[in-house]
Amino acid sequence: MSNTNATHTVDFDSSKLSFEEFRDLIINDYRLAVESRQVSLLGRKEVLTGKAKFGIFGDGKELAQIALSKVFQDGDWRSGYYRDQTMALALGFTTVYQFFSQLYATPNLDIEPASGGRQMNCHFSTQLLDEDGQWLNQTQQKNSASDISTTGGQMARAVGLGLASKYYRGNESLRYLQYFSNNGGEVVFCNIGNASTSEGVFWETINAIGVKQLPMVVSIWDDGYGISVPNEVQTTKSDISQVLKGFQADEYGEGFEIFKVCGWDYPGLCEVYKKATDLAREKHKPCIVHVYEMTQPQGHSSSGSHERYKTPERLTWEEEYDCNLKMRNWMIESGIADEETLVLIEQESKQTVRAEQRRAWTDYQQLLQADFDQAIELLGKIKDERVELPLKTLQSLTEYALHEIYGNVRRVLRELRGEDVAGKDALVSWYNQQKKVNQNRYNDFLFSNSSQRPSLVDHIQPEYNAESPIVDGREILNACFREHFAKDDRMIAFGEDVGQIGDVNQGFAGLQEQFGAARIFDTGIRESTIIGKGIGLAMRGLRPIAEIQYLDYVLYALPVLSDDLASLSYRTKGRQKAPLIIRTRGHRLEGIWHSGSPMSVLLGALRGIHLCVPRNMTQAAGMYNMLLKSDEPALVVECLNGYRLKEKMPQNVSDFTVPLGSAEIVREGQDITVVSYGSTLRIVQEAALELEKLGISLEIVDAQYLMPFDRDKICATSLQKTNKLLVVDEDFPGGASAYILSKILEDQKGYYLLDCQPRTLTAKAHRPPYGSDGDYFTKPSLDDVIETVYAMISETNPQKYPAIY
Repeated sequence: MSNTNATHTVDFDSSKLSFEEFRDLIINDYRLAVESRQVSLLGRKEVLTGKAKFGIFGDGKELAQIALSKVFQDGDWRSGYYRDQTMALALGFTTVYQFFSQLYATPNLDIEPASGGRQMNCHFSTQLLDEDGQWLNQTQQKNSASDISTTGGQMARAVGLGLASKYYRGNESLRYLQYFSNNGGEVVFCNIGNASTSEGVFWETINAIGVKQLPMVVSIWDDGYGISVPNEVQTTKSDISQVLKGFQADEYGEGFEIFKVCGWDYPGLCEVYKKATDLAREKHKPCIVHVYEMTQPQGHSSSGSHERYKTPERLTWEEEYDCNLKMRNWMIESGIADEETLVLIEQESKQTVRAEQRRAWTDYQQLLQADFDQAIELLGKIKDERVELPLKTLQSLTEYALHEIYGNVRRVLRELRGEDVAGKDALVSWYNQQKKVNQNRYNDFLFSNSSQRPSLVDHIQPEYNAESPIVDGREILNACFREHFAKDDRMIAFGEDVGQIGDVNQGFAGLQEQFGAARIFDTGIRESTIIGKGIGLAMRGLRPIAEIQYLDYVLYALPVLSDDLASLSYRTKGRQKAPLIIRTRGHRLEGIWHSGSPMSVLLGALRGIHLCVPRNMTQAAGMYNMLLKSDEPALVVECLNGYRLKEKMPQNVSDFTVPLGSAEIVREGQDITVVSYGSTLRIVQEAALELEKLGISLEIVDAQYLMPFDRDKICATSLQKTNKLLVVDEDFPGGASAYILSKILEDQKGYYLLDCQPRTLTAKAHRPPYGSDGDYFTKPSLDDVIETVYAMISETNPQKYPAIY
């Protein structure tokens, strides 16, 4: 492990710089550090005065981030967190004006390009897509993955970003993808706070980076605390680089190069980042830079004061070792600048930041003023005493907020309900028009909405002929994947046991041998990193399939799926995407720990990811085909007990598609509509045969997709005929079945088509015990379906269908 101190010189290749150029470079760095500090100080004040909702800033981290920015090149990537303010300013990820626009949540991408006002300040991103959702040239810009607030969450995706560089360098067949890489020469800079190194995702990803030897520089910003919790509580030996010593590269070159440098040591920081980045870029050697003795002058955020938990001695030390002050003293002592010059820089920086803050606030208010003026004008034309108070309330505002404008407009509309008042129609018309405007401001781009979106993929039916063989379901998946890998070099698949044995159910059997271990490979047991790897690879133009071995293991990757992948398109307002396919299997698993159907958890956490629940492997293949022709993320849950069931092999196994959000009537019937999916669908089909003997005709609808659900309203169409509804699945009560019920009754207006109470049939509220008997008494069985349907029919015709018991 390398240590540095303030005696190091700055490696600026002085042979190419005159002293004046060298001095100007240092002075400009100091100017940036001072401006960034002023942004932090003024930003906190804006929060405390009520102009902004919340603030988090990067003060105390300025010098390390300036040093890092010097080695950051076009094509490189940042996967950071919400202390990277100075780095973002240095690299052009944000400007002072844009920073304050984000602080005010300005809902306009031209003003706040990171998220259009959807993310709090210090959450940065760069535009990766054009207006049509097509990729921009990543090699001609500096790239930043969109930040998330989950501490440590940025680590997972960084693995995929780094693996992409390694993959592009090692694969001649991918040289045509020049928009994404210059022969794998891109470095990924991943930044994390010292306290977040206590999280499991940190250790998962550090291990994965070391195993794969990825071209990454991981920076640990260490200011001694995690909010109020000091290092001695967070970290063994109170020193993360000491703990990481086991990852230090050995004589065989395996492992990391680890550097330790003070956060106030400007020359040492510049030297360390030059060395680390050269290793990562040229040799694909991962590096860790532990930047310690950092400070946090204003505490964690605008929500509290660090004086509550830091000792007077610590506070005094932080003042003395403030990185900007230490750089200032060094510049004077080295003769680079005099006091007068630095004072002038500090004064100018304060003025510059204040001017940009005011401009950002003014533009934010002007953006809202159009809504304000129109509301005032329309309300003023309604001569009714009930309008006076809302109108005066708006007129009294000195600063605008949309919730106040529209709250008062809606109040007036409620007061005037059912009455024909002059001017009311114009107000209603304007309000309805503005709902679309506000939809675009706050609610659009849950998905990419590009010209490659799944809803635009053509529906192609599977084709069969007399020679089409009857095979195990797993063979259909295997053939589907084999053809895709043969025709698309961007395809990669990975996960636990995916490589050598071709996954536990043989969907990838023999494919590693055919296409190589670089494209189809095993991973360790680290679900968060498996998903993060897929996100990063997908953001860099590749087409990964990330396998989570079983559905219940998805829960171990849930933070990465929910906080990063599911919200990526939304939180960047369509400027970033990651078309990752997650493959897993579940349903009808037996045992408390492998119960297999936490669908309600996924429905709640994964809005922004399509949720596919095929009934068999043919349908699964059609879904993979559709997803690989499009550009949105999806989770495909295959039926665990379906791999050895016999199915007919389609002739066009890698071309036919199952349209996104399409439900299918798999059995025509007259008496009752039963909606199900996955493995329980087969139970319903078996029950239909028994119920037919009892004189009851089931119409069975396979949902196929839960998100989106039944876009063509097949369920409502069925209810027009049967007027009765049962939803069957094996999630817990009130889970996916309740979700399906609400979609049918509310969205499809199915409530008005019923002649009896709709029902759900689910698993019990507990996890199933182990064994077939435990499964029988816990999850919907054939007998449960038969008796539930019979009871519903009996309610409307008890004479023909008397109670069973």
